[in-house]
Amino acid sequence: MPLVKDVSPVVSAAPREAPLIPRFWRQGYDEHSIAVRRKWIEMRTGSRLTHIGSNSTNGELMRGNIENPVGTVQVPVGVAGPLWVHGTHAKGIFYVPLATTEGALVRSYERGMVTLTRAGGVSTHVYQDENRTAPVFLFADVIAARDFAMHLNDFFSSIQAEVESTTKHGKLLRLECHPVGREVIVNFCYFTADAHGMNMIVKATEKGCRWIMNHTQAEDFCLFSGLASEKHGSGFLFPGGKGKKVVAGALLPGHLLKSYLHVTPQKLVNLWHHTVLGHMQAHALGYNGHYANGLAALFIACGQDVANVVNSSVGLTNFELAGEDEVYVSVTLPSLTVATVGGGTGLGSGRECLDILGVAGAHGAPKLAEIAAATLLAGEISMAGAIASGEFVKAHDDYGRNHPDP
Repeated sequence: MPLVKDVSPVVSAAPREAPLIPRFWRQGYDEHSIAVRRKWIEMRTGSRLTHIGSNSTNGELMRGNIENPVGTVQVPVGVAGPLWVHGTHAKGIFYVPLATTEGALVRSYERGMVTLTRAGGVSTHVYQDENRTAPVFLFADVIAARDFAMHLNDFFSSIQAEVESTTKHGKLLRLECHPVGREVIVNFCYFTADAHGMNMIVKATEKGCRWIMNHTQAEDFCLFSGLASEKHGSGFLFPGGKGKKVVAGALLPGHLLKSYLHVTPQKLVNLWHHTVLGHMQAHALGYNGHYANGLAALFIACGQDVANVVNSSVGLTNFELAGEDEVYVSVTLPSLTVATVGGGTGLGSGRECLDILGVAGAHGAPKLAEIAAATLLAGEISMAGAIASGEFVKAHDDYGRNHPDP
């Protein structure tokens, strides 16, 4: 009996009668099931999935990462460097893989990296390494909420034991109470080692919430309040605690700026000043030129959870005159979310790109965070140089214009 039935065009069926995507036994992660499902989609939609079907990742390895698999999407990967990093965790010369279809992006980051390297390299440091989730508890009145907020940490050891019974890797660091009327948002702060760990800490937190419900005056709870700022931008990201708080900085002499970026220190700082005003007028969260560009390209290449670009790209770029002909440049990323275990970090090209950086597996995440910060600094100075020198449009014309055959 064929695995696929009824492959007539989908337009022939009423919307309420449209067939479901084939699931197969255990969701069908074997190569045959993936191929049949892909053929089913082709026949239903009239498409041809030649490239999607040309994947080198074993389907069984995708289990837990995706549902209804039909293949993989291929994104061009370029390498930028050399990038010389003097970090607490990342030390040496790196060549950074960036996956993108935006012409000029890799060349721009490479130009910034070469400038930083010729100037002596980038200093980096991870200040904070945490993740969090923030449920909200409901009470009869504001007095009950006040008593809960004042005394919850009296039970910290019991709650810690409860939540850590669900995981070998997550460690509950502290509980932070934020009363709002007769509700209290509780920020559960964790150390998650080299994993992003959201699924892990949400499971742990739910068990902690059940314990709290049984031992306090809380009448109900909701597992997510929105305060944690997972995958959305907010001011709550600036103090840190959502991923790794990491900084990167370098001193750039004027002669190198003129040679590589075609600007003077004063022009670079003037551009920063004028665009800070624009950010303020726009009520932007922080200040940066294009963190999301480098983060998205690095995240796609290295098997990261790409939606975390939203919270990771909140930060601050700073350019300061230093001496008569030098500028100190820095980036501060308060909530950079990167991982080197779990999720897509072990799949195919993601693992290979982590290997390029020497960060795959245990103990690699802090090193990856410092490389990411140095990479973003390179992108900031390169973009600023292109705008200040009047070369921005020409660079995109030279490198970013794809002329496909008509």
